[in-house]
Amino acid sequence: MQYGAAWPCVCCLDTHLLLCTCGWLSKWKIHLSGPDFEGFFIQARDAENLDSPAVGSFMLVDRRLSQLLTCGRTKNSAVSHTSKAKKKYIKVYWIAPGDAPKHVQFLATVVKKYKTFWVKIPGPVVSQPNTPSPTPPLHTTPEAISTSHLVSYLSKPFNASGCGSMKFCIRNPSNCDPEHASCFFLSFQQEKSSVFIEMSGPSEGYLAFALSHDQWMGGDDAYLCINEDHSVHVSTAYLKGRSPPVLDSENSLEDVSWRLVDGVLQCSFRRSIRLPAYKGRFNLDASYYIFLADGETSEGGLIHKHSRQPLITNGIYNVTGFPQDIGGSRSPRLIKAHGALMFVAWITTVSIGVIVARFFKPVWSHSFLFGKEMWFQVHRMLMLTTVVLTSISFLLPFIYRGGWSQQAGFHPYLGCTVMALTIFQPLMAGFRPSRHAPRRQLFNWFHWSTGTTARILAVVTVFLGMDLPALDLPDPWDTYTMIGFVAWHVGIDVLLEIHSYCLIRKVEVIEDDRVQILQSLTSAEAEGRLFNQVVLTIYVCGNIVFLIAFLAAINQI
Repeated sequence: MQYGAAWPCVCCLDTHLLLCTCGWLSKWKIHLSGPDFEGFFIQARDAENLDSPAVGSFMLVDRRLSQLLTCGRTKNSAVSHTSKAKKKYIKVYWIAPGDAPKHVQFLATVVKKYKTFWVKIPGPVVSQPNTPSPTPPLHTTPEAISTSHLVSYLSKPFNASGCGSMKFCIRNPSNCDPEHASCFFLSFQQEKSSVFIEMSGPSEGYLAFALSHDQWMGGDDAYLCINEDHSVHVSTAYLKGRSPPVLDSENSLEDVSWRLVDGVLQCSFRRSIRLPAYKGRFNLDASYYIFLADGETSEGGLIHKHSRQPLITNGIYNVTGFPQDIGGSRSPRLIKAHGALMFVAWITTVSIGVIVARFFKPVWSHSFLFGKEMWFQVHRMLMLTTVVLTSISFLLPFIYRGGWSQQAGFHPYLGCTVMALTIFQPLMAGFRPSRHAPRRQLFNWFHWSTGTTARILAVVTVFLGMDLPALDLPDPWDTYTMIGFVAWHVGIDVLLEIHSYCLIRKVEVIEDDRVQILQSLTSAEAEGRLFNQVVLTIYVCGNIVFLIAFLAAINQI
């Protein structure tokens, strides 16, 4: 049900101020309007005992103009102004408690200016259903009355008790309890020939879940809880391709309830396990992939595309079968593999390979592996591993998307550039001139500049990719951790550069003194070798820590 102008209204006029209430059952829209006024204070009281404590709680529409107050022991039981700025119109919502009096009257105190004010202006009286009202509603329509009993307000949040034993639950994170945390929750509990469904998540726009035969959007049976002007309506829909959902004109849901408090939207409803085919709904006694999404709404309850990847179960499930307590992933497996391989390649293998080539030529100059100097063999092995990992990772998004992604910004363009440079590096190395050839110096410079460019672009590409909807690592943790890795690498690089410079200076001094040259040179080389090996060990351990952190984050998505 959509609430709006169809709500029956009760109004009272006093001293040129108009106080109206519009609503049904547990939720009422309160309007205060009139000539310019500076301050106001609105409460609801038992109409038969106006000296009793305040009743119910308010919800704000515009936090710039109004604020919630706690009177007595009831939280948010009054609403007042935030400043002395002139006002002409105020709108808030009032939520009736479960033990509300039979008749409730609204009282308003209004301050026009410092010496002009009105205290406890008697406002409209509203009544519970089936209770004769002392003040008959104005503009009541039969249509509004007939549909009002379809929707009710949840007086308290539901919880995760019974998950895995009495009801099938999907939770994100895995310990989500909607009673105590702002997290995503979806549960199904079979009750004879119907299923009772609960959905909760941090959203002031909409929450939705869909049943699907595959892990792609399209041809799916969807259910949406949509916030429209602080009132929630629940609708079924059909998803066709990647187009906006087609909302049904005929709703097949019963016992609909909702709650919107502190930015957390909750709704519950009941649906028959089997429905006639013309309703377009899936039978709930079969197995499906389950999607859980959230997004924003605009004026009139118009929903927008979800800003991040929906939560998708890793397999197909029968929600009326054996109760399970599962999670899901907001990132497809191919995209997670893409991210994991890129992190292994550009945090671990390429970084260590560059350090080895740059600082370990003199350290391992007399050590050989398979007939070649050890530093060269280690460097070549790590760089070829980087090429293989990057090539495999590069193909995965194209396989998943079935082509080019138009919504990934600069990430794919930079990724293609990095891939090209990654392939070009070993091809160029295959034509490396001999050590004493005239063009060797030019080759060394070109090889270094190409590799450095690839590494810089790779880091930028990773920064852009971490927050794309298909991966969406925790923000801002991912940014700070990546900055930490870059600082770690640069710090180690600078440390080894300083040590190398100091060692060269020490050798030059020894050569100038011409005293015990051979012994002193051997000692200096040994000192430099030990220092570099210790730093390399620490660096490798640090890189592994960063890598594990990123892989763990990907695994948790």
